[in-house]
Amino acid sequence: MVANYPYQLNLSRKACKTAGFTLIEVIAVVLLLGILAAVAVPRFLDANPEATQAATDSVAAALSAAAANNYGIRKANATKGSAVTNCTNIGTLSVGLLPAGYSITSLALSNNQVASCTVTHSDGTTTANFRGIGIS
Repeated sequence: MVANYPYQLNLSRKACKTAGFTLIEVIAVVLLLGILAAVAVPRFLDANPEATQAATDSVAAALSAAAANNYGIRKANATKGSAVTNCTNIGTLSVGLLPAGYSITSLALSNNQVASCTVTHSDGTTTANFRGIGIS
């Protein structure tokens, strides 16, 4: 077909190619998705212990902050704050500070003593240490 007009379209067989993906392209995409799934799925299935440890670490950090805050309040005014004579007292400094499913190992604290206390998740596999400060 010869174009008589400069803007006339060339409608040859080559220009009328149908749109879509070839079989090779589809197979390549399915293969890549399969490889990604084979790598990613075990990582997601293994994430639960890491998440439990991170939650236990967060509880320990909150307990440590609460102990330091209580110490400062009590030191400034003996009628405010709470006496802490055992690591277990730290869990009761604030409502909801120690979530259900966690326990604190008992350890006696004397006045102005700083000690490493331990919080344990109920599954028994995750523990974290936090700083306890005794004050009467």
